[in-house]
Parts: sequence; C-alpha cells; structure tokens
Amino acid sequence: MSEPFSVPVTVRGYETDVQGHLNQAVYLNYAEHARWALLQAAGIRQADLAARGVGPVALETTIRYKRELLAGDEVEVSCEFAWSEGKTFTIRQSIRTSDGTLAAEVVAVGGLLDLTTRRLVDDPRERFKELAADPALFGL
Repeated sequence: MSEPFSVPVTVRGYETDVQGHLNQAVYLNYAEHARWALLQAAGIRQADLAARGVGPVALETTIRYKRELLAGDEVEVSCEFAWSEGKTFTIRQSIRTSDGTLAAEVVAVGGLLDLTTRRLVDDPRERFKELAADPALFGL
C-alpha cells in the first residue's frame, strides 16, 4: 500500500496560544488544508464541485492530541479516505513532526451535499470518481 497523501506545514507563531503551543482550533485548519490539497492534487477544484452542484460537508470530527506543537515546528499532515456503502465516508489524518512523532490524529466523517436539494448524495464515492482526474488519491 502506498503512503497516504500529505502536505507540509510550518507552525506559525501567531497560531500558538498563551502556553506557546499550537492552538487547538488550528489543528482543524491544518486538516482542512490537507483535504483541499488532496482534492486539488486529484484534479478537483472548488469551482468544479460548484459547477456539478455539490460540496463536501463535515458531519463529525474527532481530534486526539498526542504531542504539543510549537512555533517553527515542521509537520506533515496526511489525508486518507475510507469509503463505505452509504452516503458518508471517513477521512483519517495524522499530523507528524519532521522526526515522525505523532502530534495529533484527526478522524472526520463527511459527505457530499447536493447544493440544490440540501441532502447528501447517495454514493459520494462514485461522484468523486467522476470528478477526479486521479481517483487513486482517494483510494478509488
């Protein structure tokens, strides 16, 4: 199996809190950044989704903090999709320091929203296959 898609991020000073470590909300920003980077790498732009009348939605997100991150730390944020037979999918992500230390795990349940009906599409896996120039990045 190949390595999951990942993007590098440098922790910026303004993202830290009074204790000097990365603010809890910023972990979500890093995870979201990696998800959109994966979409773009697969050939899907936000405009493509809007043109097809769909948009990704987060239904549930869990973060497990393992190690603190400090300003200047270099991290890799991974992104791996797991598909089910229903209307939802799971995205598993890790945030690791440059030496491989796990700083956080993010697990999200998502779906693909029909922007007209405001309901989840029945088979998001098939929609991503249709939209992506490189569906293998989604494990398809």
